[in-house]
Amino acid sequence: MFGTALTEEQIIAVLKEHEAGAKTADLARKHGVSEATIYNWKAKFGGMDVSEAKRLRALEDENAKLKKLLAEQMLDAAALRELLSKKW
Repeated sequence: MFGTALTEEQIIAVLKEHEAGAKTADLARKHGVSEATIYNWKAKFGGMDVSEAKRLRALEDENAKLKKLLAEQMLDAAALRELLSKKW
């Protein structure tokens, strides 16, 4: 799995293995991620089921799109203000 993002199902499965007693170092090696990544997943997805994790990912994606739209609108508004402030 090196170089690929894991799906919510895969992340939850790794966390279930961890909860069942698998060592973090062994899981990291097995799934091609760092131990820090597993701890980050645990902080973010710990206790969730797959549908909750998918919903979280969808909300994060939507939030990122909205932030981009807001930034674009703010740039447009700033450009218009600058244009209008210039004397002809």
